[in-house]
Amino acid sequence: MIIRPEQPLDYREVENLTREAFWNIYRPGCTEHYVLNQYRSNPDFIPELDLVMEEKGRIIGHVMFSKAEIVLDDGSAFHSWTFGPISIHPDYKRKGYGLKLLNHALDKARAMGIGLLSMEGNINFYRQAGFDLASKLHIHYHAEPRDAEVPYFLAQELIPGYWGSREGTYCPPKGYFVADNNPEAFEAYEATFPPKMKLRLPGQLGYEE
Repeated sequence: MIIRPEQPLDYREVENLTREAFWNIYRPGCTEHYVLNQYRSNPDFIPELDLVMEEKGRIIGHVMFSKAEIVLDDGSAFHSWTFGPISIHPDYKRKGYGLKLLNHALDKARAMGIGLLSMEGNINFYRQAGFDLASKLHIHYHAEPRDAEVPYFLAQELIPGYWGSREGTYCPPKGYFVADNNPEAFEAYEATFPPKMKLRLPGQLGYEE
């Protein structure tokens, strides 16, 4: 198993991997592969942390990082970072590959001076890599009440003391909403992949029985 920077020749393979990894997970179908496709030309994209994982010559995992910001209570912006999508091919899930890829990326981010990460995810997985509820750091999520303990909004100080005793509100970078903001462009992009069945499943956002 090796982890290396993504190369242009990998792009389509990695986007297909991302599509396979997220299909029908959070919504019918998925948009994460289009987010990745568009993010590579986004000024917030961090090329040094655009990483793929290979097993026996096959790309089985990928992660990307982005610049972000937290709006402090005094209205000023505090520089922060986020990451995702992080993708593991379905054939390799629940075998420890995702945690290996994430820990490698976090070590590299820390060495680059990245001090604070905020993100959305499953705490049962991400706590294994040092994440906890962002509310414990007094970082609030833009779409939830300020005093809410949001179970899917997580954060970690990669450099102790980087965040300090500040308090503020986080909103994901605009690049993560590219499919929602440009639905026609997304549909045209999605049409270049083999058809897959979209399903409404329990656990998806907005699912109601």
